[in-house]
Amino acid sequence: PPPPPPFRRGGVRPRHARPDRARPGRARPGQPKFGNPFGNPDDFKGDKLPNDDFLGKFELFTDNSGVCAMHAIVLPNCDHVLMYDATIWRISKILLPNGQCRVLNETTGEKDCYAHSVLLNLKNADLIPLELHTDTWCSSGGLTVDGNLISTGGFQGGANTVRHLDNCPKSVWREYPSALAAPRWYSTQAQLADGRMIVIGGRAAQSFEYIPQQEGTSNTKPFFFDFLQQTTDPDENNLYPFVFLSPDKNVFVFANNRSVLLNPNTNAVVKEFPVLPGGHRNYPASGMAVLLPLEVKTEDPNEVPDAEVLVCGGSAHIDSYTLASKNMFYEALQDCGRLKITRPNPNWRRELMPTSRVMGDMVILPTGEVLIVNGAQRGASGWGFARDPNLTPVLFNYKSPDKAHLFRELAPTTIPRMYHSTAVVLPEGKVLIAGSNTNNGYIYDAMYPTELRVEKFSPPYFSPSRADKKPKIVDGGCPKTMTYGQQVTIKIELNEKKVFLKNFKVTMYVPAFTTHGVAMNQRLVKLLVKDAVNVGEGRYDVTCMAPPSSAVAPEGYFMLSVVHNMLPTEAVWVQLK
Repeated sequence: PPPPPPFRRGGVRPRHARPDRARPGRARPGQPKFGNPFGNPDDFKGDKLPNDDFLGKFELFTDNSGVCAMHAIVLPNCDHVLMYDATIWRISKILLPNGQCRVLNETTGEKDCYAHSVLLNLKNADLIPLELHTDTWCSSGGLTVDGNLISTGGFQGGANTVRHLDNCPKSVWREYPSALAAPRWYSTQAQLADGRMIVIGGRAAQSFEYIPQQEGTSNTKPFFFDFLQQTTDPDENNLYPFVFLSPDKNVFVFANNRSVLLNPNTNAVVKEFPVLPGGHRNYPASGMAVLLPLEVKTEDPNEVPDAEVLVCGGSAHIDSYTLASKNMFYEALQDCGRLKITRPNPNWRRELMPTSRVMGDMVILPTGEVLIVNGAQRGASGWGFARDPNLTPVLFNYKSPDKAHLFRELAPTTIPRMYHSTAVVLPEGKVLIAGSNTNNGYIYDAMYPTELRVEKFSPPYFSPSRADKKPKIVDGGCPKTMTYGQQVTIKIELNEKKVFLKNFKVTMYVPAFTTHGVAMNQRLVKLLVKDAVNVGEGRYDVTCMAPPSSAVAPEGYFMLSVVHNMLPTEAVWVQLK
């Protein structure tokens, strides 16, 4: 978490800020409708949410992750999730192997013998500790074309660092502390259509740069980004910007309440979108964002599919962070905005979540639905700066034709997931939930203790009553590599008597690097399905077209699933190149 912002509000409590002693969820008479029709108006409170016999299920996967999962990502073909924390606290719940220690001070001999990054085995929860030297506190990351991790930025000596970690079993950190031209703390990293990676923003870093493509080399100068300077306010509220590769090869950047398209070849802003009303959406106001699934409807490689961004939650107040530091906590935003960024003149369209949420995570399931999980209902991001954990996940079906069925509340957890929580989609279709640490160190007797328990959440498509209807990709039934525009046949098993082509989907998902409610590089592509042939004995050949271009799906590893009647197969790893 950051130190207090350089500009502070006065000590007078605004009339609608609520001190911590107030009862959670209590209505406040005369509450204004901020940014109507965006914000938290009461006019949508009567929306009815659909019920279902199975609302998902949380299960405890392990009670000790070794490190608190501030950052997490699934590694391809590895059966492990990489999780890491900051190094500054010099403590965790797992030691480095074989008596290893990193030397902190050559003069005094001070050492740190704890691991701050681990590989978590997804089958048996075993941990492999990894030695990490530079401070990764509030850093960024993503996978290369070959499925290896590149991590950028962090705190103090880690702020200008680029780190490389090969996929398992050769996972050893290689760190280059001067590789970035500007310090990157709370920055966002994204992969581009040409394979390069861009890193944008950070505290006091109104700039962007491209990660050196040759390992061990350094940048000399960043590119000034006036948009970030324009969107900074007294509480910042533009850190960890939301960044997505648009299928027109430009880069969508959202900060605070504004957004632009950046051309990564000319380094110029080529389009500015309307302001999203209602409040502030980025750290520390900390809303969430996702690029909704891209649907490929033609074999034409030049066709640009519709791209729609969803931004949810955050704070209606510019000073939510400042007031939270005084133990006064605003209710978080309850609304979402949707924007079709590939349209000529788009406008934001408003939706309303069932509950308010700040510091949440949004992940895309293989069905194309969005799971909203973690976070709180009041406050802002930071150490102890939020209250009222939001324990109830929400499923968002962006294809629903009516508002009453857009959002669906699911089975709640019992574990608060506050600041520094993470969520990642697993190949099996479950979602791994980890982390939560609002404390300055590993503290277990706080209001919200440092959390080392890891859960797996089973979405509604794991309903026991439909278990026998789930399709399965047969062993060897899907190619391990694909090229753009290639026709691909996937062999599945399916226990259904009546099968219709319209009920099949094939989806490809980029594993996201998640931290602070930002899922970097997260992307799901729905492929063009051409045929589904019954080959007998409950088996079908599903024929589809690989993504048409690297603007739709950049080169790299994807989790591929076949979905029938909203029931997905377990994913297989596919490399697109």
